[in-house]
Amino acid sequence: MEYQRLFLYTALGGLLLLLWMTWQQDYHRPPEVAQAPGVQQSRPLAQPVAPDVPAETEAGGEARLIRVETDLMTAEISTVGGDVRSVRLHRYGISIDDPTPIALLQSDGTRFYIAQSGLEAQDAAAPGVQAVFRAEQDSYQLPEGADQLTVTLNWVDESGIAVEKRYTFHRDSYVIDLEQRVHNHSVQPWQGFQYVQLRRTKPEEKRSFMFGAHSYTGGVVHGPDWRYKKISFDEMANRTLKGEPQRDLQGGWLAMLQHYFVSAWVPPQDATYRYYARAVDGQYILGASSPWQLAQPGESVVFTGKLYTGPKDQARLAAVAPDLELTVDYGKLSIISKPLFWLLSKINALVGNWGWAIVLLTLLIKVVFYKLSEASYRSMARMRKVQPQMQALRERYGDDRQRLNQELMELYKREKINPLGGCLPILIQIPVFIALYWVLLESVELRHADWILWYRDLSSPDPYFVLPILMGASMLLQQRLNPAPLDPIQQRVMTILPIVFTVFFVFFPAGLVLYWVTNNVLSIGQQWLITSRIERSEKAKA
Repeated sequence: MEYQRLFLYTALGGLLLLLWMTWQQDYHRPPEVAQAPGVQQSRPLAQPVAPDVPAETEAGGEARLIRVETDLMTAEISTVGGDVRSVRLHRYGISIDDPTPIALLQSDGTRFYIAQSGLEAQDAAAPGVQAVFRAEQDSYQLPEGADQLTVTLNWVDESGIAVEKRYTFHRDSYVIDLEQRVHNHSVQPWQGFQYVQLRRTKPEEKRSFMFGAHSYTGGVVHGPDWRYKKISFDEMANRTLKGEPQRDLQGGWLAMLQHYFVSAWVPPQDATYRYYARAVDGQYILGASSPWQLAQPGESVVFTGKLYTGPKDQARLAAVAPDLELTVDYGKLSIISKPLFWLLSKINALVGNWGWAIVLLTLLIKVVFYKLSEASYRSMARMRKVQPQMQALRERYGDDRQRLNQELMELYKREKINPLGGCLPILIQIPVFIALYWVLLESVELRHADWILWYRDLSSPDPYFVLPILMGASMLLQQRLNPAPLDPIQQRVMTILPIVFTVFFVFFPAGLVLYWVTNNVLSIGQQWLITSRIERSEKAKA
């Protein structure tokens, strides 16, 4: 019971270990599983709610890329399949030193990641992944003063089936609206369905000593009755969604996630879509197919959907589809993380600097937990006061552990000290620490956000290790304000802990280390103030 501070540091060490284990569980990508040779097409049933997935062959034919430029992105659409094969985000550079717009979707050979859509029909013609479309222009640009831009691709079959595939881009938006309009000019009824899917290769492993260069990269399927299910690349290779070959959901959405960015297909929310996962030739597919629609001769039918491809901006995501903002994955403590992010955003709106917003948020958290911290520091101050008596008992009964503990308990009882009284208040705050950890780690707003001096990117580690060193120094100073453990071995452990924590924090984002340093400095000031008050009160009584 004399080891209160060691218990607290052990708890914090356990917290770091749990964070690391959680990261490994959620974000570690296991080795790729060998693919089954060949993938067969499943023929649609006669009257399903939503048909099976269409053939998964690579698009062929002579492709021409249609360039589309808006205020937020530059996209490229292939005339083969009408796929969105490239999206570059104007406001997000590759790195702090390379302002080249990051390519979220691309298919230039170094990485394959595209958004596909098409139609399949039963005993009739339909433009699938190999269909060759015709476009009126090679490039489009959102005009000044215009709010949207539509790119139309046309496909016509000799049987009399004609399809207009339209992508509509919007100003100040990462949403691309999809419309596929089927005109049946033949003499036979046309029955078919739409599929939308994201298709990519697995990214390369890029991992540092403790944390990877990327957050969770993989798939997610979400619906009202099947909430936020992560679909790993291995599950796609096994052609399953959490063990099921497919899942029928009303509305919902599917997405491919990576650190800070997301691509998502959002079907119409009033229709039941069949979600599926596939892998073929080293490419991983997550998709959904619509219910059948019927066009009699002379009639037309329309299929729609939305493609979001951009940053994990919670406000933008929430406006696209229900719960799409869940792709900003704060883990199991989202109920705490979301209010913290909201407050952090409001503070940043006032001060205009994410670094100072973190400092002020830390100050507010300390104010909220002031009473709890005060109880902890008061307990530590009383422990410090009886430190000489504890040392005397140890020298007298050092060889009799049972008698020593009995005497210490009598001392605590006589002095009205709860040896664990300072632990509980700090342990209660640990969920807040974890929640803020995920806020600082997952929020795209902190990507490339600067603070002062050389801190140009709060989402990256401190390049000169100044904050981690300050973190270790603040821990050492805190130890001097607390009663030292009586056991020599524990004293050595306490001496080593600041070094261990400093090494840990070298690999943490600078924004998170800034929070810890600020928290420690404020804690030191608060503890010194409370301890001084108690000592003055004891002197006055004497």
